[in-house]
Parts: sequence; C-alpha cells; structure tokens
Amino acid sequence: MIKTKHIYIILAMVFIASCSDDFVDVDPPFANSADYFNSEEDYQNALIGAYDLLQTTYINVMIGEIASDNTLSGGESATDVIGIQEIDEMQHNPVNQQLRDIWGWMFSGVNRANYIMQYEDKTPFPGKENVIAQTRFLRAYYYFELVKFFGDVPLVRDRVVEFGDERDIPKAPKEDVYALIEEDLIYAANNLPLQQSETGRATKGAAQALLGKAYLYQEKYAEAADVLQEVINSGQYALLEDYSTMFENNNENNIESVFEVQYTDEEGAGFGCLQCSEGNIAVGFNGIRNYSGPVFGSGFSFNVPTQDVVDAFEDGDTRLETAILDIEAWAEETGATYAIGYKHTGYYNRKYIARQGDADIGDANLTNPNNYRAIRYADVLLMAAEALASPEVGNDSQALIYLNQVRERAFGSTANNLSVGGIGLRNAIQQERRVELVGEGHRFFDLVRTGEAANAIDGFQTGKNEVFPIPLIEIELAGNQWEQNPGY
Repeated sequence: MIKTKHIYIILAMVFIASCSDDFVDVDPPFANSADYFNSEEDYQNALIGAYDLLQTTYINVMIGEIASDNTLSGGESATDVIGIQEIDEMQHNPVNQQLRDIWGWMFSGVNRANYIMQYEDKTPFPGKENVIAQTRFLRAYYYFELVKFFGDVPLVRDRVVEFGDERDIPKAPKEDVYALIEEDLIYAANNLPLQQSETGRATKGAAQALLGKAYLYQEKYAEAADVLQEVINSGQYALLEDYSTMFENNNENNIESVFEVQYTDEEGAGFGCLQCSEGNIAVGFNGIRNYSGPVFGSGFSFNVPTQDVVDAFEDGDTRLETAILDIEAWAEETGATYAIGYKHTGYYNRKYIARQGDADIGDANLTNPNNYRAIRYADVLLMAAEALASPEVGNDSQALIYLNQVRERAFGSTANNLSVGGIGLRNAIQQERRVELVGEGHRFFDLVRTGEAANAIDGFQTGKNEVFPIPLIEIELAGNQWEQNPGY
C-alpha cells in the first residue's frame, strides 16, 4: 500500500516527469496498451501518475492571489519571474511562462486521466469503480482549473492526445467543458466512498464539494445548494476548533479537510524543472527573504499580502495572526532579521511560508512538504451560504446559519454573528470568503464570477481580464485554429 503523503511519488514508468509538458507534448510516450492495463497494479500506477500533476497547481494558487487585491507580486525586483510581475500589473500577454505552465501542466493531468479512461474496460478487477471514479474526479479537477483560467479550451475525453492531434481538436465552449466536469463529478460522487483507505485520495465528499463549486461558478445556485448541503449533512467534516493550527505540517488532512494536495520533501527539484518537485514550491516562493530568526524559514518574498486585505479583518478576528505575518512586528518581538524585497508591504502569507525543519533535502525552498488545503469545510459552508442566499434560492435564514458558523470560530463567540438579508447578506458572505480564505488562491476567481473584479483590481479591463490569454506557442502548434481570448 502507498503510505500517506507518498501517494504521488511512485509514478508508473509511462509517466516519468517531463520538463516539456504542454498540450501537444504532454508526456513522454505512453506505454503500449498491449503491454499495459493488464492488472489492477497497472491501473493503480497510472492513477498515481494522474494524481501527480496536482502538485503543479502551486502556481495556480499563487496567481489566484496575486491577480487579485489580496497580494502583490513581490520577489527580488521588477524582473524577478517577469510573468508573475506582469499578472500583478494586469499587463500579461500570450507570451507568459507561468500561464503556459498552467496550460501545459493541467492538460498533462487531463491526458494522464484520459489514458486510463481510454482503456477503462480492458481489465476487470474488484474495486475498479473506485479507480475510475478517482480518475474522473481528477479529470474534472484539471478541466475546472483550465476553464477558470482560460474559459473556452480544447475538450478531449477518453483518449490520449499525441503529437499532431492538436490540429484536429477545436476549442470547445466553456459550457461544454463544464458539462463534462459535471458528468465526471456526478459519476465520482456516486462511486467514491465517504472515506478512502489511503489518505489523499479523492472521496465522495471531495467530488460533491467540487461539483458544488462548479455549479456556483455557472450560477446554478439551486444545484449548488443541494449538493453542498449533502456534504454538510454527511457528518464527515467539521470546522477545526483551533484555526491557528490549520496550516501546520503536523495537522494535515484534519477534520476540516475535504480535499488536500499531498506534498512531501522526499524528492528534490531545480528551477529547470519545477514540476519535478514533490514539494509545495509556493511555500518557498512565499517565504521571508533572507530570513534569520525563530520559527520560520527563508524564501523568495513573492505573493505578499496588501494592507487592504489586512484592514479587511474586523477587530477581534483571531484568523488574522494565522493568515498574515506582520514581519516588522515579528522582528521587533524576536530580533529576527530579513531583507526587504520588491513591493515590500511588511506582510507575508503566514499560511504557506516555510517553518524551520520543514524540508531536509535538496533546495528546501522547492521541496516543502506542507499540503495545500484545496477544499476546506469552511469553504463548503460559505459556498453553500452563497448559493442559498442567491435570489434564485432565497433561503437567507439557512445561509446565515452557515455564515455564522464560520464567524463563531473566528471570534470565539456568537457576539459577532450577523443578522442581515438580501444584498447585505450576499456582500457579507463574499467579505467572509476573503478573510477566511486569504492566501489560498480563490480571491481572483471570486471577484471575477461576482462581477466585482473591475472595482477591486487596479488595471482590470472588463471584457478581457476575466480570463487569461491562451499561450501563443500553443495556438501556433495547433495550426492557428484556436482564436485568442478577446483583448489579447
């Protein structure tokens, strides 16, 4: 059996990491089907390979904050990872390495899932429905990331894309992509157990939560409310009593975790192949520049929180100290020293910065083992509240119950519970999402889908910046058949 946190390490030989992942060359050659998928072990190894690309979503998470009003690019200088700097300034274009990484790595994940689906019926074995359900969850996860970032994208199901195939694959409307996401997640929810024998694998609750999120992004509020309340009523999850421990390495996969991306420090990487790392690279990128002092480790000072998001926390909100490190106050208290990076705000994303002793091999900044809490129960409660409070559903009373559950933990009592309805309630839910989930990669997409991005993000152009540009090289390799997203 695969040990906890090692679920992504043991890759089938057909999935040895490639540094040239993109849509038309997403992996080294796949194994000949005559020699593969002849046993449960083959399917399980291929499934592990499909899970592996989840680890590359560290850049998706960072951009989900940097593109918003929550954080600034940071780094060493204005030319440090220029693609991140461009996104922060809303000046990104189709030649952007970080956006190409997202495109290529997410399609690599789709391709690995489709490899399994192509041979879904080849070899029967007990429990195969669970393997296929996990595969379809992963395909939905990767396609959801693609549709969030790029809108209309090429849609492929149940077959591997090999070099040259891209010229025959048109871009599909995002509605069609969402249709496959829904289909995959409904199947997954119907065939996954409430709990898996191996920590880190997708469960019924994870599939339902992601399905609810996909519904919410399409403004299918009634459907979102129904499926998210199924997660809530399942009894599988609860709010962690002590929020301050949520993001520590010794408290991963806790009662609040609906789905986590598993990381480990057991395999290193270099800047020439970041996707080769088994560690959470975002932790090193977010870290304190040239830090020397207690508790924390050093890093590259990207993704630094703004004063605006610090000010968004109400007095008495205990989440602030867990979410954001005031480095100047910390240095004064402890005698720690640090260097001031580009766009220094005085704040760091405390949820995902290195702690001392996190990583023991290679470059500690590239092999941090801290899991990404991709879907938390608090997020489920707030998504359910949003769906219920919509004019289409209009169940403000139940929405308030879920919203106030999150607030009661934050303030330690019911004294700060809200009693509002209508637009006031809907605004309060979005405000709560901001402070509860800051640093976790959701803010930009929340602003876009609620129509508030132009009001909140400097330089945001309505009708353009709701999605990111398709990488130019991908359009060229596809024979220029794909239209670029508007405005780019």
